[in-house]
Order: sequence, then C-alpha cells, then structure tokens
Amino acid sequence: MLGKFFRKPESDQAGRVPPGQHLTNGFPVLTYGSTLPISTENWQFRVWGKAKEAVFSWVDFLSLPQSSFTADFHCVTTWSKLDVQWTGVKVLDFMQHLEVDSTAAHVMEHCYGDYTTNIALEDFLRDENFFAHTLFGEPLPPDHGGPLRLVVPHLYAWKSAKWINGLEFLDHEELGFWERNGYHRRGEPWAEERYSSRFS
Repeated sequence: MLGKFFRKPESDQAGRVPPGQHLTNGFPVLTYGSTLPISTENWQFRVWGKAKEAVFSWVDFLSLPQSSFTADFHCVTTWSKLDVQWTGVKVLDFMQHLEVDSTAAHVMEHCYGDYTTNIALEDFLRDENFFAHTLFGEPLPPDHGGPLRLVVPHLYAWKSAKWINGLEFLDHEELGFWERNGYHRRGEPWAEERYSSRFS
C-alpha cells in the first residue's frame, strides 16, 4: 500500500508525523454514514447547555473575523496529511460572541446527521483550533464536512467534526458517537490514544 496511496515521511518531516502514521498522497474521505449536502440558506449553528443559548446563521458566521490556517491533519486510521490549507473562524474569535457559564468543563460537538464527539473545554479553547469553510481555496466539499467543520489539529481527526451545527457546553464529560463505540475519550496522536482501554 505504501507508494501508491501512502509514503514514509522525509527526514525533515519525521518530527511532524506521530507514531504509527503514514503520509497520504491524497486526502482520504472517511465518514460514518452518507455524505450530507447541506444548503447554507437553511444552515444554522446552535449553542446551548452551560452557555446562553444562541443561534447563528451562515451569514452570521461569515461576518465573524476570518483567518487562514495551515495545519497538519492526523486520522486515527493511521494516515496523516501535512500542511492542509483552510480558511475559517478561530474558535477563540467565535467564543467572544458567547456567554459560557463558569461551570462548563466539556463540550459536545453536534452535527447534521446526528454525529457527536466530545472534547474537554481545555482542548477546545486552544489558539490553533478553528471552524473551517474553505479547503485549499475552495468551498469545503460536503464529503470533507462542508459547509462547516471544526478542525482540532492536536487531536485525531474524528474530533474535527464534519457538518458541525452546534456546541453543547457541559459541566461533566459525556461521550460522543465513536467514544461510546470504542475510541479513546481524548484522542491525542503523539500518545497513540486511538482506542479505549475497555476495548483493547
């Protein structure tokens, strides 16, 4: 399989590729369920839980400060892609428009199609995290999570939820879809936190 689809990192890239990962020659699409085409005219993003409830339209989201990002992307299925170029909204910029209770400690990401994934608030509130609507200069395709996905570069990519449409702030940890089905609660690539100890 190496050579056609995947390759070993060059010597100057080795420090950027976590253990057990191979560099991909493309950008694989892995999705549980079918790809969801979602119209931005009807798209909404909701915030609730341990936060003042708020709803954002697509126009609202695009009116927020926009930034460009270059980030490495690591999938739990052992492939990595370096220097992926995105455009979107920093999580910390988005948070400026929310009122979150001081008791909030965890976040559940909710998506069209009913996918969920959990993330600790301290992992969510990092400067390098962002909501992406553009990939390599083009609108984010539906199969890569368009119109909007979260990107959390320091964790495995299942935490970078596709088709995201809501954040539920919690004062306790709840597990999302893959976490309930054997994946690690956190998913840190450099520690190879792929699967829960319950399933290993």
